[in-house]
Amino acid sequence: MIEIIILNHLEGKLTEPVHLEKPSAQIGAYVVFEKTSSGKTNHLPSATITFQSYGNSLYEAATLNEKVKNAVESLIELHEIRGLDLNSDYNFTDTSTKEYRYQAVYDIRYY
Repeated sequence: MIEIIILNHLEGKLTEPVHLEKPSAQIGAYVVFEKTSSGKTNHLPSATITFQSYGNSLYEAATLNEKVKNAVESLIELHEIRGLDLNSDYNFTDTSTKEYRYQAVYDIRYY
């Protein structure tokens, strides 16, 4: 399962907590990611994964986003990953809860 591969990899690369779903109570910087879509071409799977970097300030969220992008791009070192592309990344601050966050979206091809 691609989510487990990514989770294990990011936990080894980042000092901030990494979650598959938003924790009910979290203080400080952390990362949440989820698979938003998937597909297959010639029987080879791919997925679109969103990575949300949370921080206590916009600067902290933006800085964590850069660390997350570096960690995600190092997935290519794994045998299970056959390619990845940064689709986009942007300020994704939640104005209703006033939580600072950035989001990076990757298309990941794997075996």
